[in-house]
Amino acid sequence: MGVAVRSDVLVVDDDAAYCKHLARVLAQRGFAITMAHTAGAARALASENPPEFAVVELRIAGESGLKLISTLIGLDPDTRIVVLTGYGSIATAVEAIKLGAVYYLCKPANADEVIAAFYHQAGDDDIPLNTSPMSLKRLEWEQVARVLRDHNGNISEAARALSMHRRTLQRKLAKHPVRR
Repeated sequence: MGVAVRSDVLVVDDDAAYCKHLARVLAQRGFAITMAHTAGAARALASENPPEFAVVELRIAGESGLKLISTLIGLDPDTRIVVLTGYGSIATAVEAIKLGAVYYLCKPANADEVIAAFYHQAGDDDIPLNTSPMSLKRLEWEQVARVLRDHNGNISEAARALSMHRRTLQRKLAKHPVRR
């Protein structure tokens, strides 16, 4: 009888408590876990041993998780990447998928949702369509996220582009994303 092969998962999140919790739960489900709390540490670990799966936070200690997606796909195009974030937006979801992520989840997401996302193969044409437009607050959040992305995460430049004081933008970003 052969030994069961454990799939390698790289969990990257600068929230150490959340990262440890997700790693523990995934390990209980049979995955071999490696953790990183910075994009640089994740790059170093992946360079040594490209993971089969990765869970990448969108905002990692001031860096963009989108850049880490490109790095991981460059090391191994078959790496199945799930973006997990508390700062979700349509723009970053689209970019993450274009860069090679297989799924995009907003926090809080449980381990079962993450595992299902790893194995996500195709779109779901039966997903219910939203019949009401986004709220003004959600539209504002989407615009702020897009402008911030367009300015490579530079809050001062994004605030100028939005004709907003830098501190006001920082306060908006410190809040959780607005629901629909």
